[in-house]
Amino acid sequence: MESFKKGTSDLHELRVVSSLNEEKDFFLGNTLIGDCQDQLDFIWEKKKKTKALITFAITKTGEAISIPKSPFGGFWIVDSLSSASLESFIFAVVEDLRHRGVKSITLSQAPKPYEPHTDLINYLLGKCGFDQAKVLSHHFFIGKKKIKKQTQKESSKIQSNRKNADIKVSHSSISNFGFLKYIKSWNTQKGYEVTLDENRIVQQVSEYPNRYFLITLSKNGQAIGYSLSVKLTGNSLYYFLSAINPQIPVKNGGDLILNELFQLAVEQKVEFVDLGSSDLDEEVNHKLMFFKSRFSNDISNKITWVKTIKNV
Repeated sequence: MESFKKGTSDLHELRVVSSLNEEKDFFLGNTLIGDCQDQLDFIWEKKKKTKALITFAITKTGEAISIPKSPFGGFWIVDSLSSASLESFIFAVVEDLRHRGVKSITLSQAPKPYEPHTDLINYLLGKCGFDQAKVLSHHFFIGKKKIKKQTQKESSKIQSNRKNADIKVSHSSISNFGFLKYIKSWNTQKGYEVTLDENRIVQQVSEYPNRYFLITLSKNGQAIGYSLSVKLTGNSLYYFLSAINPQIPVKNGGDLILNELFQLAVEQKVEFVDLGSSDLDEEVNHKLMFFKSRFSNDISNKITWVKTIKNV
């Protein structure tokens, strides 16, 4: 499926294709959403050169979502683009979705370390009639050399303070998915609400095995903590789905897991580590934010935008 529409800014054109036909660094844009009737890339081009893009899954009920069940989606700027042209791109996408019978649009714009133009994108989305529905604050550690320096510093501190030789931490690729039930169980025991789509995780790991890593905290050879991390983009490492067995408390267990995450980041030669958001339902999780602040040097918001389309 492919279609072209003339843009309104500097001879740009909107090209719409199946999202599975376009290769992307943000690999979740290529993952098929099973319960949607269409999954499309909206590509802003000038002289056949891609300037910007966004991926939408369109549900059978007429919702366009970028990208369902992913940490974020939103607009990606591939090449230099003026604010006027970017605004025209947003309008062109909305009009195309309107003609497809879409009733509402939802997108979570990637935080700034992923997309340097995010502040401008968020500004223009507000001006183009999108409403801010949700804000999540992500902690980041940015800088390849700084990540390496942080790892050396924490490793030295951990080694000097380590008294329990029976505690070990390691990382590996994923060979089985038994750890998922433990993460779910341990977080449930702590009273956390767990929304875990195991089938989707299995599918993604199976399709992109080199993007996913499992960090394991063990005591006397028995796993007592896990964390899953993923290279959402080639230059980043995203930390999520972490849990430690509440029945076997370990001093500084979280520090050990995060230090291993940074070791992995050094190995993967990434530019930044995304420690994710810290919300607890609708409240700020200050305790978790303080913990992550010790392993971060930047904070960036992820804003979810919604727009109702009125057919005229």
